[in-house]
Amino acid sequence: MNKNENNGFSRREFLNKSGIALAAGGLGLSPSISFGNSKKVNKAMKKIKITRTDSNFEREPLFPYRFKGSAITQAWQAVALMGSDSGIHKIGIGTQGTLWSDKAVFQSHSTTGGNALMYAMTERALQIIKGNSFVDPISLLDDVLPEVYAYGVKITGNPDLKTTFALNSLVPVDNAIWLLYGEENGMKTFDEMIPEAYQPGLSQKHDKVASIPSFSVGASIKDIKAAADEGHFIMKLKTGAAGTQKEMLAKDIEFLTEVHKTLGDRETPYTKNGKIPYYFDVNERYEKKETLERFLDHAKKIGAFDQIAVIEEPFGENNKVFVGDLGVRIAADESAHTVEDALERIEQGYSAIALKAIAKTMSMTMKIAQAAYEKNVPCFCADLTVNPILVDWNKNVAARLHSFPDMPLGLQETNGHQYYKNWDKMVSYHPMANEEWVKTKNGVYPTGKAFYEKSGGILATIPHYEKMFDH
Repeated sequence: MNKNENNGFSRREFLNKSGIALAAGGLGLSPSISFGNSKKVNKAMKKIKITRTDSNFEREPLFPYRFKGSAITQAWQAVALMGSDSGIHKIGIGTQGTLWSDKAVFQSHSTTGGNALMYAMTERALQIIKGNSFVDPISLLDDVLPEVYAYGVKITGNPDLKTTFALNSLVPVDNAIWLLYGEENGMKTFDEMIPEAYQPGLSQKHDKVASIPSFSVGASIKDIKAAADEGHFIMKLKTGAAGTQKEMLAKDIEFLTEVHKTLGDRETPYTKNGKIPYYFDVNERYEKKETLERFLDHAKKIGAFDQIAVIEEPFGENNKVFVGDLGVRIAADESAHTVEDALERIEQGYSAIALKAIAKTMSMTMKIAQAAYEKNVPCFCADLTVNPILVDWNKNVAARLHSFPDMPLGLQETNGHQYYKNWDKMVSYHPMANEEWVKTKNGVYPTGKAFYEKSGGILATIPHYEKMFDH
């Protein structure tokens, strides 16, 4: 294989040097497979050499957020600095989601231990990249991910480490690379930064994006009602309660009943039938298809079935059961690690993809969004309980996705305001904190002309994080 003109080393050379060429195929990164025309991706772009890297992090306390049979009480905000030989530097941020990305790692370590492992992978990525050159962020991610994943397997001691754990660790690095790529190539907006090959899947410009709050397992119905009173017309409702499968199903059915009693008669202008849509996230807790069928049978019995817009990740990723015959839209989230995983899920009957630019990197998200678009599978953006600035990284994707069926706007889960103890202080770090798109109004974010012109503020310098590298 000839040396890739777009990088300081060829992909095969890189993988061989790392001793992990065989692992690449398992990550959906085979050099012979390309999603999107790389010539289009790299057209007339500069080769950028990375000469400086640095990293840091902040701990942010949370009110307990319960899912996957566990709970998180802290989220590390990882920060990566990337500088080029031209003297330009950019800072990328990422929120670590250890429980979401790999429950086994989360449960095998202390909260600090699990976060430290992910942060070590972020630092490892910076070490790999320093001294090398790139032309576009997507190719760079393809080159770096296999070695970061292999390093993660080593330090966690988990041979079955989820790819999303590695991707989550790469978010601050990938964001910094995108910002550097844009600056070096004279790009002023997020639209200019989207490579041509991935523009079809991100071609809309909604003037509103639904703000979807998230309620953890065991959430109070009063809180859910309060959110509806504030104008939220779609809410993420965590099911998969703790306990045995029998105990879980009983609790989930009870919760569904209470939700439908509370929201069933509400009206909204944002759905075709005028009713509140239900969005359930099971987080892989159901072991068998029959368990989900019993849940759906109850939904039919109480008249809630037709209001279920989507059920996210009911089963573990190793459960290959076909889900296209359940009569409801089933979405893939954490199991759609890479674009190849997403395509496999689509073959299993999954008819929606939850995108997470703030958890799986913007680079991987663009590939998944385009692949789903080509398969006519709708997407929406899910949260990772991220900070306010990352909310707008996600929003830039949500606002450009094609409409979810029967809903004429973008969809984005944002729950940080519910769980961060210092949310208001974190909002003050946003470089455009007073812009109208930053805050929810009557259940939606207004994403008008100014939002697109200013790219939601994600390209602006962030003084709070710049100060972390004053040394």
